[in-house]
Amino acid sequence: MDLKLDAFAHVLPQQLLNDIKKDVPSIIEDNLFLQIPSLSDFKIRNQAFPQNVKQIISNVNLNPEDYFDSQKSAQMCWKANSELLQIQKDNSNIFEAVVAMVPMNNLKETVKIIQDVSKNSEFVGIQLFTRALGRSIADDSFEVIFQEAEKLQVPIWLHPVFDESKRDNNITFSWEYELTQAMYQIVEAGYFEKYPNLKIIVHHAGAMVPFFDGRIKHTMSEQEYLDFKKFYVDTAILGNTKALELALDFYGEDHLLFGTDAPFAVMPNGATSEVMKAIDEMDISTSTRKKIYHDNLINLLKEG
Repeated sequence: MDLKLDAFAHVLPQQLLNDIKKDVPSIIEDNLFLQIPSLSDFKIRNQAFPQNVKQIISNVNLNPEDYFDSQKSAQMCWKANSELLQIQKDNSNIFEAVVAMVPMNNLKETVKIIQDVSKNSEFVGIQLFTRALGRSIADDSFEVIFQEAEKLQVPIWLHPVFDESKRDNNITFSWEYELTQAMYQIVEAGYFEKYPNLKIIVHHAGAMVPFFDGRIKHTMSEQEYLDFKKFYVDTAILGNTKALELALDFYGEDHLLFGTDAPFAVMPNGATSEVMKAIDEMDISTSTRKKIYHDNLINLLKEG
């Protein structure tokens, strides 16, 4: 069977967690998802791991800039990136490559990390979140990240976080709204026009965008509509074949990537089986399915 590359899976570097706990003892109690054992226990992760699948790993939602000053945040990101690489090397039978962390309150060091990623084949990109330091990821202050990522052809993995100013946040719907809004803000900022080789992989099948194709087309400019189609998206919506077909219709067969969000949602190792079942039931050709499972990610990285 052909190898399947899971573009969006997560781990929790244990030393990073321990370092944060020294100053934030309640970090686990405040973020209960950190208690999922298979985020950091790779013996569990290896149990019943799906055959012919290898994961691209990125850090779970645990960002030093939320707790520490710019200097310490940068130090922790550099250290955590080394830890992520070691996790991949120690578990190379299931983990293929690493997406690097960046300190959003230290853009000088973030640029250095992007430069390091561009020279290091063990990294495949950087992870950004829909918001940072209380601001949209498309805030002018963060534009240098997109500029440098495009210049050095370092892909961006875009993951949602809650907007803490809202009182009704929930895990089912809020993150999909935040992803959609971040995509809208990136398009509105004109980043795909300024940085035409920019590569952004969006979690959760592009969230609300495929469903609102017509609304986007008729309420925004033609260029903005076309810019929405420049995102890459994964298949991490826990199944739902028809929704994946809708995402495929909107983004095209070259921009949909196999991704599972493992190990979340289905214990102990995530919804990989559910996601693969949904992909296998899509009304698509064998060649398109192969693109989703493997070729699209490889081609995206080659272009970078």
